[in-house]
Amino acid sequence: MATLKVGRIKLGSQGLEVSAQGIGCMGMSAVYGSPKPESDIIALIHHAVDSGVTLLDTSDVYGPHTNEILLGKALKDRGVRERVELATKFGIYYTDGGEADIRGDPAYVRAACEGSLKRLGVDCIDLYYQHRIDTRVPIEVTIGEVKKLVEEGKVKYVGLSEASASTIRRAHAVHPISAVQLEWSLWSRDVEADIIPTCRELGIGIVAYSPLGRGFFALGPKIVDTLSNDDFRKNLPRFRPENMEHNRRLYDRVNEIAAKKGCTPPQLALAWVHHQGNDVCPIPGTTKIENFNQNIGALSVKLTPEEMSELKSFASADSVKGERYGLVRATYNESETPSLSSRKP
Repeated sequence: MATLKVGRIKLGSQGLEVSAQGIGCMGMSAVYGSPKPESDIIALIHHAVDSGVTLLDTSDVYGPHTNEILLGKALKDRGVRERVELATKFGIYYTDGGEADIRGDPAYVRAACEGSLKRLGVDCIDLYYQHRIDTRVPIEVTIGEVKKLVEEGKVKYVGLSEASASTIRRAHAVHPISAVQLEWSLWSRDVEADIIPTCRELGIGIVAYSPLGRGFFALGPKIVDTLSNDDFRKNLPRFRPENMEHNRRLYDRVNEIAAKKGCTPPQLALAWVHHQGNDVCPIPGTTKIENFNQNIGALSVKLTPEEMSELKSFASADSVKGERYGLVRATYNESETPSLSSRKP
């Protein structure tokens, strides 16, 4: 059992309080190769909650659906449901032809919520994110339906994922947004220019996904050799050999500083995210208890202003080669929606 005490932070101004570090559950069921045995994952989730990590992050598209079902099983045991903040998402779905698409129309939002409630086996979702933005539907319309779900007691707090600053503002005007989820790490810093300042201006919490660079800060360039054929990182530009050779420099520098600090490179990378402010909750994912214990160990790594400055000097927004996603993935750069006035009656 991990003995490090995991503190609590507030996300947003609506009352949502979560563990200072959460756990991303996507890789437990999908995307990063064949899933581990269900019993192992449930044991990991229980261990995380017992350790004080209570923000569990999933989505209906992980699997699809299998990750929510898995979490639902874990929540039934040992009073876990009452001890966690459960976050899930809607917006991405697979067509009958197996193609990923995005929807944000009211009928879909409601159906997605009902589906998630059933799979998770709960009456209310603590934090409900729009996973990706449907650029065909005004954001006011989508969030307007989520607002109804809040009023009906099916959702407590509202979030957005991969949304632009202007989209965040428009959504926040319809119903308070408690958290924005975005990719933020030493190798993904583009959000600092516009989105992070907007969230802080509006009092919105920040949930940082992939804070370990999808495993890059755990293994460095060697990670490419460990990926199975069904691991989606094989298709990400940053993991291509020609880009990884360049990105090796970032890992080497992080490794050097970690050695001086007496911590591991992933702990240093996570500590950097924690040091961005008490409105930031990173959600590293893992399928192993030993990796989980290492991740929460990052909470005890204290960085000096000089160390933060050194990290910033070589981990700039343009120091990494390769886009975060391939061309088929919608990100905050493609999240502008039509205005309400342009919508046909």
